[in-house]
Amino acid sequence: MVAVVSGCSGEGAQRPGEGSTQAPRERRTTSVPTETPTEEPTEQPEAVPEPRRSFVTIPAIGLQDFPVVRYRGTPDDAPGTALQNAGEMASPRGPRGGTRPGEVGNYIVTGHRLTGTAPLRYSPSLAKGDRIQVRTGGTVFVYEVRRTRWTSFRQPASLRAQRAQVPGRPGATAPQPMITLSTCATLEDHANGNYWSDEFDNPEHRIDKIGVLVATRPA
Repeated sequence: MVAVVSGCSGEGAQRPGEGSTQAPRERRTTSVPTETPTEEPTEQPEAVPEPRRSFVTIPAIGLQDFPVVRYRGTPDDAPGTALQNAGEMASPRGPRGGTRPGEVGNYIVTGHRLTGTAPLRYSPSLAKGDRIQVRTGGTVFVYEVRRTRWTSFRQPASLRAQRAQVPGRPGATAPQPMITLSTCATLEDHANGNYWSDEFDNPEHRIDKIGVLVATRPA
């Protein structure tokens, strides 16, 4: 803090020897520091890197600690499909992907329903209120299913809605951490006579379970 010089002055004040009948008043000053103190910079805590694998538990369908691998991409693209074909679930990151577990936004997880290890064989049966637990590092994030939506891989607008911050609402800002748990609707498509598939043999529709974060606890 800079101190201010203080003295007695005023217009019309007499100087010694010019008719003054009083002794000159003493002038008082306060010292001015030569340097302004500076605060030491505060170190910001480093962000903890996200593990490559997290683990998903869904009691309602008997899924326990199933691995999900993060990768840079978009849901069910070539790298994501390759991960699922290898027996794991996949979670895309990047501009056309989702967030990490527990982060505000849309955490996207995709998995096979009918082939390979088929971790999401029974996920279409998940009901409102069922819990999805995601263990990553030393933390477990607990999501609660709130609704179901269908995604069409033949409609770009539907794909944008799937990976939006708020699932189903492109352009909306997410107020909280959310999850999209997605698997194929092969059985339903075939029952309706829809045998379309993409170059990765994925059917047109996906059944997405949308949830919100309701609890966080140590692993």
